[in-house]
Amino acid sequence: MKTLNHAAVFFILACLTSSCVVIRQGEVGVQRKLGKIQPTPVNEGLKGFNPFVTRIIKVPTRTMNIEVRSPLPSKEGLTVQSDVSILYRVVGKDAPQIIEKLGQNYEQVVMLPVFRSAVADVSSRFYAKDMHTGQRAAIESAIKEQMMLQLQNRGFVVEAVLLKSIVLPTGLAKAIEDKLEAEQDAQRMQFVLDKERQEAQRRIIEAEGIRDAQKIINEGLTPMLIQFKSIEAFNKLSTSPNSKVIITNGTTPMLIGPDKIQ
Repeated sequence: MKTLNHAAVFFILACLTSSCVVIRQGEVGVQRKLGKIQPTPVNEGLKGFNPFVTRIIKVPTRTMNIEVRSPLPSKEGLTVQSDVSILYRVVGKDAPQIIEKLGQNYEQVVMLPVFRSAVADVSSRFYAKDMHTGQRAAIESAIKEQMMLQLQNRGFVVEAVLLKSIVLPTGLAKAIEDKLEAEQDAQRMQFVLDKERQEAQRRIIEAEGIRDAQKIINEGLTPMLIQFKSIEAFNKLSTSPNSKVIITNGTTPMLIGPDKIQ
């Protein structure tokens, strides 16, 4: 009985003087021992520590997404509203440095201010209409590069900046729609004109073919050929069993059938 009591006391003391934490995939642990951050991160797995002198802070290293609604100033001085996704991750080996210098609220301390600075610098180089067209990808890439330049060697990797739900000023949006509609009408008319040109070209080629064929035929109709064809026609008529009247000038026959003879 006394042995069991000693075991229970030992177990309670062990629980009071030690603890454990599970570091999952996609995160690292940062140890703060007696108020000092340890430079080596804690990797995945079950880790024991003394809760009286040590605290383990979990820092995610997987890709994180910050959603922010931000005004984008344009080159002509307009303001375009946009929902933006910032995809970033923490470099595991730099997690202790990040916690030591920035704290756990590093998104608010550094990521968002750096983003707002980068987006103001980049978007002011583009016209408002560019943010609604194919230039959007170039703007996103430029913001990402600007952020990475400012976050260099600070333990962050910006994977992508995505502009979503672009809302242009009302007048500009209507002007862009009208321009796109006019461009579509122009393309449609160009298609019709091209089709008509092709049809006209086809008719010209067809007419030239008929003309060339007639020219060849006319050039081949010599007097001797015509006389030869007349002789052939006389021969065929002479062998025909049907009654007929043949009127000729000696070169060209003209046939009158029985129904025409009175």
